[in-house]
Amino acid sequence: MIRADSSILLEVHDLHANVEDTEILKGLNLTVKRGEIHAIMGLNGSGKSTFAKVLAGHPAYRMTGGEILFNGMDITSLAPEERARAGLFLAFQYPVEIPGVANDQFLRLAYNTVQRQRGKEELDPLEFDDFVREKMKLLDMNPGFLDRSVNEGFSGGEKKRNEILQMALLEPMLAVLDETDSGLDIDALRIVAKGVNQLASQDNALILVTHYQRLLDYIEPDYVHVMEAGRIIKTSGKELALELEAHGYDWISGDKTRASGVQP
Repeated sequence: MIRADSSILLEVHDLHANVEDTEILKGLNLTVKRGEIHAIMGLNGSGKSTFAKVLAGHPAYRMTGGEILFNGMDITSLAPEERARAGLFLAFQYPVEIPGVANDQFLRLAYNTVQRQRGKEELDPLEFDDFVREKMKLLDMNPGFLDRSVNEGFSGGEKKRNEILQMALLEPMLAVLDETDSGLDIDALRIVAKGVNQLASQDNALILVTHYQRLLDYIEPDYVHVMEAGRIIKTSGKELALELEAHGYDWISGDKTRASGVQP
């Protein structure tokens, strides 16, 4: 199915998904346009990270109903790598270590794969080395990380910076950051947020999955959504995150006027 409105980057309609035999997402709706930043908040177990993984096509998360349109294309049947080549990026809450695979080789392979998909020129090792070192300056990363195995022995903050470095290289149309602020001290949070903000543009979009207002002090969202029991139950502007910080989630759970999850 193709949508005529080219400003819409992501449309999620009545999304249902299971993990093993348990239904986690129960009719989630969301629309994201180019140039927008959306924050998704909610208590543990509300389905936030499940939603992020379903978008990326994680094989352990089975979509059982609904529709996901990305850049006008139904991506339901696409494998994770096909979604990535199409311009969808997921930064993991817990990035995995890949012993024996050098970070620079991993990053160059990912970059050239996307370049090839876009019909653009690939970079040889020397060209890529210059290119990636410039990107690393956005995140105050030591170039020595290029010679180490992917995430092996990295601190939590270093792993998160490495995820945003991948985002900077791949230049996705839609980046989903799954609790990127988790485990970061305030200095690392500022650096990561600075890198994310420099990558945001009117041609791409960003979804932030987070528990905390503090990330939104540095990356200002256009919309804040609250998830509960596998659905988006309230949508508002950035002020909603401040209300959640001050009052928690109980007042929303008792609110009988619940938003559909599709912003006005």
